[in-house]
Amino acid sequence: MTVAAQLLARAADDCPGLECADAAGAGPGMWTWREVVRECAVRAGWMSSAAAAGRVGHEPHEPSRTRPLHVGVLLDNVPELVFLLGGAALSGSVIVALNTTRSAAELAGDAARADCDLLVAEARHLALAEGVRDHRREAAAGDGTAEASGVTVLDADGAAYRERLAAHADAPLPDVRAIADDSLLMLIFTSGTSGRPRAVRVTHRKVTVPGENLAGRLLGRHDAVYCPMPLFHSGAVMAAYAPALAAGARLVLRRRFSASSLLSDVRQYGCTYVHYVGKALSYVLGTPESADDSDNPLRVAFGNEAAPLEQKAFAERFGCVVVDAYGSTETAISVSPDPSGPPGALGRLPEGVKVLDPSTGAECPPARLDEAGRLLNADEAVGELVNTRGLGLFDGYYNEDAPDRLRDGMFWSGDLAYADANGHVFFVGRSLDRLRVDGENFGSVQVERALATAPGVRRLAVYGVPDVASGDQVMAAVVGDFDPEDFTKYLRDRTDLSPKWVPRYVRVTAELPTTASSKVLKRRLAEIGWRTSDPVWWRPGREPVYRRMTAGDAARLCEEFDRRGRLHLLADRGDAQEEADR
Repeated sequence: MTVAAQLLARAADDCPGLECADAAGAGPGMWTWREVVRECAVRAGWMSSAAAAGRVGHEPHEPSRTRPLHVGVLLDNVPELVFLLGGAALSGSVIVALNTTRSAAELAGDAARADCDLLVAEARHLALAEGVRDHRREAAAGDGTAEASGVTVLDADGAAYRERLAAHADAPLPDVRAIADDSLLMLIFTSGTSGRPRAVRVTHRKVTVPGENLAGRLLGRHDAVYCPMPLFHSGAVMAAYAPALAAGARLVLRRRFSASSLLSDVRQYGCTYVHYVGKALSYVLGTPESADDSDNPLRVAFGNEAAPLEQKAFAERFGCVVVDAYGSTETAISVSPDPSGPPGALGRLPEGVKVLDPSTGAECPPARLDEAGRLLNADEAVGELVNTRGLGLFDGYYNEDAPDRLRDGMFWSGDLAYADANGHVFFVGRSLDRLRVDGENFGSVQVERALATAPGVRRLAVYGVPDVASGDQVMAAVVGDFDPEDFTKYLRDRTDLSPKWVPRYVRVTAELPTTASSKVLKRRLAEIGWRTSDPVWWRPGREPVYRRMTAGDAARLCEEFDRRGRLHLLADRGDAQEEADR
């Protein structure tokens, strides 16, 4: 099964297929599936024409073979992105999903590594797209490849782009029999321990398999799928777009996630299924409660990394079932929830998936838990989730090897977990060089590079510590003369620093713990976190304004972890163990 075949199966379907929860302008706000497929066919015709005009290069590993057209997109959750994705599926082209929160310089590198031939951007991201183009030109001029460096930027809201599409208004539905399920459909970027994002190869099967699975379990053609998470991430593609297409359900887009709008959107558009990532449920639960919150059509909230208490509270408040699963952009490992399992468990370990010690490769012993579910043997039970039987749905990174993920024929996820004696697995977090904040993955090296020139900082290490609700928070340990006001000014002036990268906690220390080979022991720093005798500055709110953490602050944080059922994520070390380590 391919996405192209699924689209053709909807070509005569006059049921609602696509709707915009926050539509703006004079355009339509709803399309039937027949109309969606027609719009996709128009884009397919345009992409095929562009490819025939010679706007493509060669396969990176097969120079003699012409590769498909690669179309980069800088779009929020708007209908054009759905039409372009369908156009790529029908024409055999590739969509390069670019993260709109990254800088032009960073995106220029992403676009170059992904071999972008064209870049389609909506008006609000047009300046960013033009910056990508200009950076590409500057880089090419520097290495003497200026003639081959160009990337054409198209304004998705402009007349010129519409004219290009109008030329293919009558394009017939293509013959898609030559498109195989392992054909490349998208490139979606993720971050690894090297600090540089890598483009994950998203094939047709990587979309259709989870789509068919979720549709079969949770959806019918009369359902409506609410999609507020960005479609440049794999979660929204595979857990919102894919099941809606497979089921013939209506896909309801919101341009960007809004906690205050979720319930009103669900009611207005009759949404029965919502996709979320990380702390989204926590943000929604933070909105004012009403006695009639459960009076809505929502049946299922599906996503990943919500805290157990947030899952329970959301389900009770809004009268639905929360299904929290485990997965990643690579999709080499997936864990399905087990309703009969203990609280907080992701589910049972699938066949072939194990928790291994990353230093020895040995399987970690089962976790020992107390009556409250707290982990008693973290040192030996916590390891890395590994698919010991192969790669699952992971088809590799584009034009790049993955030695940190693929070892001895096994896929090492970089995610830490432990499993109990019954095989129920519990997620602990990312390995220390990979963080996930509010659903965004990135490497600590990226943040370290951005903070390296901060005033007064002589040495630093960046690592993840648990967030009270979901995922990680950024913490930095610095050696030097730390001035919180100077640090705040520095952060505000950095254009290459994503808002998600701004440290929540800053520990000021005399020395960083290191190995004999002078590598910083980030695991030790992360285990201690902010519970240290060293001065710790933190920002309680969203703005980068820091104040000294007090004993009362630390106690209240521990209480909040306990209240949310996440106290087990704080290693029981503290100052006494820290002094022993020294």
